[in-house]
Amino acid sequence: MKEADYDRELARLIDHTLLKTDAKKADFDRACAEAKKYHFRSVCVFSGDVEYVAGKLRGSDVIPIAVVGFPHGQMTPVAKAFEAHDAIVRRGAQEIDMVINVSALKSKHYIMVLDDIQQVVKACEGKPVKVIIETGLLSTYEKVCACCLAKTAGARFIKTSTGKEEGGATVEDVKLMREVVGDEVLIKASGGIKTAEFAYALIAAGANRIGTSQSVAIVTGKTARGAY
Repeated sequence: MKEADYDRELARLIDHTLLKTDAKKADFDRACAEAKKYHFRSVCVFSGDVEYVAGKLRGSDVIPIAVVGFPHGQMTPVAKAFEAHDAIVRRGAQEIDMVINVSALKSKHYIMVLDDIQQVVKACEGKPVKVIIETGLLSTYEKVCACCLAKTAGARFIKTSTGKEEGGATVEDVKLMREVVGDEVLIKASGGIKTAEFAYALIAAGANRIGTSQSVAIVTGKTARGAY
């Protein structure tokens, strides 16, 4: 496959992700250039980096996305809501990927989890919110609970993983998530996606969006390297 020849259909479903703690300005420049070249859906970065990325993407068909409460999600709902609102209103983010409080979920503090998500959804003033439930840490019952809470809270998407914990996206988890939320909520699969074949398997299972740092390799048929 030539460099100019790539999977355009798949590219438009990919959130091109750069969530490295040691990422430099040159890394963000490269990620934005890649996203514009291959017409990925977005570039997904930390909230502190999204303003710079939004500027680099201005005038293109690629949107900036900020993660919130990333990667552990165990700050207060007020703190998450502030981070989300700041990213949307002041920094140019067009979507938010938030991490739930997994500890609260596993402790069966469901009202706390619901409030956490609702505050972020409200803070985003209509912009799409993806709720990362960290499937690799959850039992089947907890996955179902997390999906139901995210749906009830008004999230636009439910997302499998941060890519920072054990486990990542699986076909089985995406199928389960789709069964729980039906067609009313979209699904983003992320974590460990390194091939087009796997990406398409996840899409066939019900995923609407793919999150990966291996986007270029995936759409050009090259060998992907990296953890996320």
